[in-house]
Amino acid sequence: MQTRDGAPAGRPFDLGLGSNLGDRLANLRYAVEALRVAGVEIVAASHVYETQAVGGPTQGPFLNAVVSVRTDLSPRDLLALTQEIETGAGRVRTVRWGPRTLDIDLLRSADLVYRTDTLTIPHPRMSARAFVLVPLADVDPTVDLSAVETSGVRRTDLRLD
Repeated sequence: MQTRDGAPAGRPFDLGLGSNLGDRLANLRYAVEALRVAGVEIVAASHVYETQAVGGPTQGPFLNAVVSVRTDLSPRDLLALTQEIETGAGRVRTVRWGPRTLDIDLLRSADLVYRTDTLTIPHPRMSARAFVLVPLADVDPTVDLSAVETSGVRRTDLRLD
């Protein structure tokens, strides 16, 4: 997507991806492809990391990644799209912070501050979550990791493409 003068069109967003059920890598790749098919431009993708689940019931480890995207969708419409993609990957919302085939979080969008009953940007718990910040630092080297314990976030050799 570009404007007539060649500048990128749309608003930038950073999206957090996670999966700990089924073929975790395939679920993350499904998310990226579904975003592309919906017309969302993938600008950058982090490495894929493995992390232990945080909060909620006992469950298996997650694969996590971050993608930077650009889209003309509003935050509300992007949230609706990401929830549709989660459902398409077989996500069923039964237990808060429970295991899931796919989780897509809208983390931030440049200087946007957005608050509704269903969505807050920037993500309110992002700065305390190493499983978000470490992959986010791959796509934005200015991210400060000094305030989180990162030893539980293991970079894998897996790729989203």
